Amino acid sequence: MPTVAQALQHLDRELARARQTGCGVVKLVHGYGSTGAGGEIRIAAQRRLMEMKGRGEIRACIFGESWAKSDEQAWALIKARPELKQDTDLGKRNLGITIVVL
Repeated sequence: MPTVAQALQHLDRELARARQTGCGVVKLVHGYGSTGAGGEIRIAAQRRLMEMKGRGEIRACIFGESWAKSDEQAWALIKARPELKQDTDLGKRNLGITIVVL
């Protein structure tokens, strides 16, 4: 079980690696917390992603609870990348994931 600081370092490294390899979309699996009450890593990762979005380091992040065809931002991404319709978490309101657009 990583600490919040370790998880954020890992997040930064993996997003940098995804950028270097030309990956445009990343599915981040941060979990929802072992107690089922929200999890510190989830909260910290989503906060970090929102900060990155604000600085223009990523284009977008769609939290798992919004990852559905009914969400405007998610639907725009799915239309641009139809292969995402096959994602097993689409429409399941999975709080343990976030979609990151680089």
